[in-house]
Amino acid sequence: MSSEEQQQKKNNEEGEEEALKPLEIENGLRLVPRVKLNLTVYPSTPLTLSHPIDEWKMKRALIDFLHSSHSLTLPEDDDLHLTRLKDLKKRKRDDPVAAGTLRIWDLSSFRTENHRFRLTEKLNGIELNLEGVKFRLAATVPVSDDFQGMKKDWEEHSAFRSRREPDTVVLRGVPSRWFAEPRVSSKPSMLVTHTIFSTFGKIRNLNVAEDDDFGKDANEDSGDLVSGLYCKIVVQFERYRDFHDAMKVLCGRSLQKQGSQLKADYEVSWDKDGFFRNSRNQIQEKNNMVSTRAADHYRSEAPRRQAYNSRHSPDTVRPRRFKE
Repeated sequence: MSSEEQQQKKNNEEGEEEALKPLEIENGLRLVPRVKLNLTVYPSTPLTLSHPIDEWKMKRALIDFLHSSHSLTLPEDDDLHLTRLKDLKKRKRDDPVAAGTLRIWDLSSFRTENHRFRLTEKLNGIELNLEGVKFRLAATVPVSDDFQGMKKDWEEHSAFRSRREPDTVVLRGVPSRWFAEPRVSSKPSMLVTHTIFSTFGKIRNLNVAEDDDFGKDANEDSGDLVSGLYCKIVVQFERYRDFHDAMKVLCGRSLQKQGSQLKADYEVSWDKDGFFRNSRNQIQEKNNMVSTRAADHYRSEAPRRQAYNSRHSPDTVRPRRFKE
């Protein structure tokens, strides 16, 4: 291996180690690294269920497996979330019976970023035995946590479609109140958000809006989804390098506020649809439409004004007589 390759390998290892450390940003926020996996539970063989599966027993079976096979201990019950399929009548024999997420905060055994993929491979396909019925577990890394996968995607997009490097990060599912001005409003603030994301580089454009659709599918039966709870942030950087580094830092982390135990999961992606370019076009189209309507209105009013003026033109109006 050449000296350049050795240096590159060293830089990559250092970068992966940095990715496993918390990062302090502005406004009392920090980005906490974690491993997150999406879980889906299938019957090992096509199965018709006569009654719902026991979520608690399935969670215990999976927790025991993680502890015995990987020496992983989950300190909080919320770190493993499983939800069973509720409507058994609509379920086909080979459909999943449950789905959920696994979060691991203790990364002492994850020396590099690739360890999450190794854990995924080990969990993917394991069997869980519940009361004599065997189930198969499918584990995947969320798209939002796969930095290399997204980078490959945007590089291919730039090469074959837009021919320009991406520069815009899209963040969904962050708590609105953490981006608001204290004692002013609970709604996200452009000023506060700009200050926070300036940590990653110089910003060209920024958009912040409430995101009531986030989490609606997962919580449609809970009835406790509050309007304005989450916000969507679209931030365009001046330089590609700042965009790249921001994406790398945001992948595989959760957001935490100083003084709060809550760790907020968010979804990070890159803008492939030209959000700000399309926004400008929509504004321009709207302005053009207003101008066109105004011109049409003026033209339609012109004959009436002309007729009105002709009746009162200087040639037809009698001059006023003033007493001398």
